[in-house]
Amino acid sequence: MRILTMVSDTNATTLQQRLRDKARELGFAAIGFAPAEDDPVRAERLHEWIEAGYHGDMQWMADRADVRQGPQSMWPVARSVIALGMSYAPDVDPLALEGDPEKARISVYAQGRDYHDVVKKALKALARWLVEQAPETELKVFVDTAPVMEKPLGEAAGLGWQGKHTNLVSREHGSWLFLGAIYTTAEFEPDEPHSNRCGSCQACQDACPTDAFPSPYRLDARRCISYLTIEYAGPIPEEFREAIGNRIYGCDDCLAVCPWNKFAETAARHKAFTAREELVEPIVADLLTLDDAAFRAKFSGSPIKRIGRNRFVRNCLIAAGNSGNSALTQQVRALTGDGDPVVAEAARWALGKLTSVP
Repeated sequence: MRILTMVSDTNATTLQQRLRDKARELGFAAIGFAPAEDDPVRAERLHEWIEAGYHGDMQWMADRADVRQGPQSMWPVARSVIALGMSYAPDVDPLALEGDPEKARISVYAQGRDYHDVVKKALKALARWLVEQAPETELKVFVDTAPVMEKPLGEAAGLGWQGKHTNLVSREHGSWLFLGAIYTTAEFEPDEPHSNRCGSCQACQDACPTDAFPSPYRLDARRCISYLTIEYAGPIPEEFREAIGNRIYGCDDCLAVCPWNKFAETAARHKAFTAREELVEPIVADLLTLDDAAFRAKFSGSPIKRIGRNRFVRNCLIAAGNSGNSALTQQVRALTGDGDPVVAEAARWALGKLTSVP
């Protein structure tokens, strides 16, 4: 196997710069390079997080923790990581619908096309280009579907830093980056790791509706609204239901309040992530009527489709119960007999809330 020389070699230097240019041509707003060696500090933090049970029901995090702890744990011949980010900076304030009883809140990242498809397509195109330039190079591409820690790799490659909300923060793009990675046998000159710029700011910690941060830089997924509404399939614990409010898919609060967002420009946003009009201010009443076929049709091409109709309607029922809108009573009552027991339970809870409204 031939390994590319370090970028002190003129050809490799040129290739690395051309790679940066090609990435931006394909829609990536950020690109950086990092060594592929495992970082024992990051690995230790991952194992501590799992041992604390903060991963909740995401058992795949624990099952492949040894592989997830670093690039060479997954692929020992990797020499470099190419970290990439696509902007999905929103046009409007993600908190604008807070407290609106008739409308539901969908996380900004899910209002456009499914990022898995968009980012992976661009990653594959970039990978093909790289192999054309250096045919003996081997590589693998990843976007949120493999045991890869994209956020710490993005920090190591200089894209930004992991903020106190545990997501990547960029000086140029705020908290609004979809991340992908390419592992390669090629050796590229690494970029400087990004320094932490959170300082004494606690905005993201203070904004969390369910106190999901036991400490800065550490998230307890079991208390996180994004986890509860997307990853978790069972009945949402009652202690969190009122705090969920009208959020039916994810939560942007800790991201939206980050002061670094003021530098994020929508001009950098990939066109695929422009919000679909019907997902910006959806009406709760309309969403309660969705059967499986209607759900699939409505969310075709959206990441929301991945959670399925039952989990989605469960979330909408929580929003209905929190709305105080007695006009939803008939629709909610109809769902108390739903074939899915989790949906039926959420409907009974929502009905109890609505019928107790003075």
